[in-house]
This record gives sequence, structure tokens and C-alpha cells, in this order.
Amino acid sequence: MAAERIMIVDDDTNICELLRLYLEKDGYETEIFHDGQSALQSFHEKEPDLVLLDIMLPGLDGWQVCREIRKTSDKPIIMLTAKSETFDKVLGLELGADDYVTKPFESKEIVARVKAVLRRSGGGADKDVKEVRYDNLVINLTNYELRVKGVKVDTPPKELELIYHLASNPNRVFTRDQLLDAVWGFDYYGDSSRTVDVHIKRLREKLKGVSDQWSLETVWSVGYKFQTKD
Repeated sequence: MAAERIMIVDDDTNICELLRLYLEKDGYETEIFHDGQSALQSFHEKEPDLVLLDIMLPGLDGWQVCREIRKTSDKPIIMLTAKSETFDKVLGLELGADDYVTKPFESKEIVARVKAVLRRSGGGADKDVKEVRYDNLVINLTNYELRVKGVKVDTPPKELELIYHLASNPNRVFTRDQLLDAVWGFDYYGDSSRTVDVHIKRLREKLKGVSDQWSLETVWSVGYKFQTKD
């Protein structure tokens, strides 16, 4: 099966190259454009499987590019932008965007969203969904979603990856260094103890009182575990 083709449209060359690196590492083909007009022309000629589209572009902006694409194609579009106001998000979705991500973002989150959007649109190969479920709790790493009592809770990528890792290994104790290596890996620089502790604290605030069937526990002088009742 041919690799899905992703068009990256952003005037920031560093962002483009970073996204290219992560997407191609995951098996996608990429093509980069730094302005709206050339991206739109190439889209009509080659029609990629998905477009990652910045809003603030020289010449045609992202709004215009999205509008023009939607006149002839329903290929998925994910907007990438520094604009975080609700109005901008609503406008992007009303113009036909399938998803909306504000900068700064983590490249791994973008890859996850690309997979999710392609899957919903019928594109991309079916892959196992990374999800764990407990009483009143669903952690989906494929779509990067945390649901508490059926309600989606906004959760930064690293917090979600951390709770997913713990919940995927119930009752197993992890040291802070083990968690740091599993969740942050080569991307991380800094104080391991403080980083893990801060993320655990934030997760506890989100999950406080959700269920008596499981809990996020501290194992003193060792680390943390996701504890479940037998």
C-alpha cells in the first residue's frame, strides 16, 4: 500500500522540517510549501491525502486556501496556527477544516491527530487503537483524549502520555527516572523529579474523586503507580 501523502504549508521553515521529520519517521510522504498560492496550485495537481495548513501565510492566507480547497475536495485539513481565540477556531471549522491545533504544539501530538483524522475520513491504514478504560475513565493515546465520566478533559500531551503509561501497567511501581525515560525520552532536558511530580500533581487535580475503583498513588522513596482494586 502506498504511503499517505501529507502537504505541510507553513512559512516557518523550522516547523516544516520538524513536522517532516516526525511524519516521515512514521511512514508518511511529505511535501512542504511556504506560501498559500503554490500550495493551492500543487494541491489541485496532486491532491495529497491530508493538508497541515498554517493560517498566517504570505499571499493567500490559510483561510483562503482552506476555502478554495473545499470548493473541489473533501480531503482532510488540519489548521496549524498561533491564533488561539475561539472565533478563529470556529471560523476554521466552519470553512471546512477537520481539526485545529494551536502553536506551540508537540510534533508527536500532530502525528497522532493526522492518524486520527485520516482514520475518520477513511484514509490511512487501520491500526490498533491505544486506549485503556477504567471506571469513569478513558485514556486514548491514538486520539490524544482523556475522558472523565464521559466528558473530554483538556490534557497536555505529556500528562496524557504519563497517565496512559501508568494505567497501561496497573499496580506496577515506576521510579521517576523510568517514567521520564518512557514519556519524555530524548526530548527532555531538566530536573526529572520536579517534572514528574508536577505532572502527577496536575493529573491528580483532574482525576480527584472520579472513582473508588482506582487511584494514582505515591510509593514513598520510589515513585508512582496506578492502583486498581481487585
